[in-house]
Amino acid sequence: MPLQVYGIPNCGTCKKALAWLESRGVAYAFINTKEQPPTEQMIQTWVNTLGAKPIRNTSGQSYRSLGPAKDDWSDQQWVAAFAQDAMLLKRPLFVKDGTAVLAGFRAPDEVLIQKLGL
Repeated sequence: MPLQVYGIPNCGTCKKALAWLESRGVAYAFINTKEQPPTEQMIQTWVNTLGAKPIRNTSGQSYRSLGPAKDDWSDQQWVAAFAQDAMLLKRPLFVKDGTAVLAGFRAPDEVLIQKLGL
């Protein structure tokens, strides 16, 4: 199974990540989270692996609209929120062999290569 990349097509960071993968000849499957939102069970496994905090998209409108109560949420509350609104997930989110390996795309190439197992 190729590397799975969860995101939205018009996201600048997703475009940059996909171009980076293509320039290295890496096979991947892009999953548009607006058209195919991840299930709560999938999100739970991602949170189990990476934690809820690293996969939060804190720069989006969805996050800002949650209000101050979100600061005290448990991982379970975050899983439910991510399942309700995939825009709360940091993009892109990389899944390899069913396991979330990286959220976001801000790291030196060496770190990206290591995290993505390339």
